[in-house]
Amino acid sequence: MNKKLKISSFLMVCALFTSQQTFAEDKKNTAIEKTNELLSIERIYSSPSLNGQTPKSLKLSPDGTRVTYLQGKNNDLNRYDLWEYNLQSKKNKLLVDSQSLFSGTEVLSNEEKARRERQRIYGFGIMEYKFSNDGSALLFPLNGDVYYYHLATKTAKRLTETSEFETDVKFSPKGNYISFIRGENIFVLNIETGKEKKLTKDGGSNNIKNGMSEFVAQEEMDRMTGYWWSPDEKNIAFLRVDETPVQVVLRNEIYAEKIELIDQRYPSTGTNNVTIKLAVTDIKGKKTRFIKLDKAEGKTSEGNEDDFYLPRVQWLPDSKNLSYQWQSRDQKTLRLKIYNLKSRKQKTLLTEYSDHWLNLHHDLVFLSDSKSFIWASERDGYKHLYHFSKEGKLINQLTKGNWVVDEIKQLDEKNGLIYFTGRADTPLERHLYQVPINGKSPEHVARISKRNGFHSINFSNDSKTYIDSFSNISTPTQVSLHQVSGEHITWLEENKVSPKHPIYPYYNKLVEPKFGTLTANDGATPLYYKLYKPDNMVPGKKYPVIVRVYGGPHAQLVKNNWQGADMTQYMLQQGYIVFQLDNRGSNYRGTAFEFPIYEKLGEVEVADQITGVEYLHSLEFVDKDRIGVFGHSYGGYMTLMSMFKASDYFKAGVSGAPVTDWLLYDTHYTERYLNHPQVNTDGYDKSSVFPYASGLKNPLMIYHGMADDNVLFTNTTKLIKTLQDEGKLFELMTYPGSKHSMRGKKVKVHLNKTIMNFFDRHFK
Repeated sequence: MNKKLKISSFLMVCALFTSQQTFAEDKKNTAIEKTNELLSIERIYSSPSLNGQTPKSLKLSPDGTRVTYLQGKNNDLNRYDLWEYNLQSKKNKLLVDSQSLFSGTEVLSNEEKARRERQRIYGFGIMEYKFSNDGSALLFPLNGDVYYYHLATKTAKRLTETSEFETDVKFSPKGNYISFIRGENIFVLNIETGKEKKLTKDGGSNNIKNGMSEFVAQEEMDRMTGYWWSPDEKNIAFLRVDETPVQVVLRNEIYAEKIELIDQRYPSTGTNNVTIKLAVTDIKGKKTRFIKLDKAEGKTSEGNEDDFYLPRVQWLPDSKNLSYQWQSRDQKTLRLKIYNLKSRKQKTLLTEYSDHWLNLHHDLVFLSDSKSFIWASERDGYKHLYHFSKEGKLINQLTKGNWVVDEIKQLDEKNGLIYFTGRADTPLERHLYQVPINGKSPEHVARISKRNGFHSINFSNDSKTYIDSFSNISTPTQVSLHQVSGEHITWLEENKVSPKHPIYPYYNKLVEPKFGTLTANDGATPLYYKLYKPDNMVPGKKYPVIVRVYGGPHAQLVKNNWQGADMTQYMLQQGYIVFQLDNRGSNYRGTAFEFPIYEKLGEVEVADQITGVEYLHSLEFVDKDRIGVFGHSYGGYMTLMSMFKASDYFKAGVSGAPVTDWLLYDTHYTERYLNHPQVNTDGYDKSSVFPYASGLKNPLMIYHGMADDNVLFTNTTKLIKTLQDEGKLFELMTYPGSKHSMRGKKVKVHLNKTIMNFFDRHFK
């Protein structure tokens, strides 16, 4: 280990130690009487939530007078209403009761069901809302129609009432119109007159979708829309998606009382993607111009010159220029391009390259004069911020160091500052920082957030205040308002653990983990872990361990945020140790930590998890013959690979909704990490679970939702057949009608009881 790495590791450990001291002090300073209540699985998934009041979709109004948010009802945490905290009266109050507008059962269109599944939006009532730019009104969809709420008159008006479903609802920039998608076409509606205008005509026929995001954009690119208003409210840029090239997969959705056969256009890896075009139309729908796009490069499907992605589209403040990001199919090239509406000419501002893959982000901000922009790049191995001129010339690097930026939160041009969240202190915490736009001190960012833990930030338009949604391992999520200096102004939701808090009876029984680092088998890379031990352990007794794993890219399990009274705490109360480790390939550690998985999944990830188990073997209170593994989705895949390839370490496993054959997964995700299957045939074979199935020696349980449209149920049926052919015994639990997320109290209670029953039978 070199000197620089030793110093870095030392600082990481110091940060962990400081954080653990803070956790202990936080809990010590919380006056809670001793209680003896133990958790039940039913209580974990019942209302009211044990996490207390946890408002969602927090927003500071553009006029700075109120904070709005969504909150579940006390008697039904999945039914959401619109609330506000008035900054003048300092009171929370209900703005819109969703049941007062619609009290029946919501009937969602298939498109909206899929969209919400992609967004991970779970619940009913008001699930999304938007402010007008002047802060005078709110817009929200409910049961397929659009509602307009005027804050001064405190009245809600229904703007649409059709048998068709309106989705992706937006205010125009000046607040004169709303826009939405209906029947796969773009509509605008004049708020004052109520008159509608249909801007596109060919959506809904011949597999054409206008203004909508395709499957992989929703699921893998974090792009949930396909149209964008110009700031001057004169034009709308939109994507025209042709799904014709995408193969049709006949997918079964198995319910308790029926089986639905669904023709789904699913772009599995190596097959055709949609054909996509970028256009601009005026809001009268009279003039539509298509923008000429670069041709494909690298390996595509059948040499298709239109085989590329458009992950981002964004107007410049001048409304004269439109930017878009062009990504090659192999995701090794990304071009930021700009198109001028008047001249119809375009140019490339910058190009990013990688030998592995490029991670997408939302960190592109044009300054108000449209003459320069802020951009995030991993060109030095860590995600950092850069300032470029409109011509694409680098002005300066704004942040620098062996740590990553999360995302830009605010650009304060008046004072020459950028506010962003990042991991400059430790990868295990997210803080708010500021850095000057002049780039004079990229290695010396200033931390704004005070408390150790995880901070989610929403800024006011004037850059003077921000909302901080904060938690750490000891503190349930608290929401507060702060001055830009970080000074606390007021609580929006203190969520203090008091006798009235739902978690109060269980709080003293909650176990805090030990955080630490191990060295990977390369002899250099530090791996973060957290270890939970049952309360009141008996000296000399050895305990079973459950390794809870995810292990996939763009994820992080080991962090200093609130976990609450969850299944980990339940497992501890049943006498299990719980262990989690973030292996190489996971997020927030830089590209050198992510890239080892390229073209060979399930190899280095399993090796790192074995490093974790070898550490467990060294602990005198661990029974090394009773170490199990459990994970869902990529974690389900990791469970299978661990059970098949490392049976000496993992003695029982539960695999949830696993990918078993990467040829069944989608193009954008799978090819990012495994390349095109024609280029990396051997890598695909070795990354599937099937070559290792004969290695199963210990008890295995598999579960899967039978209506999963993300990790298709076919992954599990192929595994079932393989294990049967191998003569391997295993257990199986399927859930009719359940999607990938396994939603619903009844499903979650049954599933977790089944998991615990499995481990109890084999480990107790």
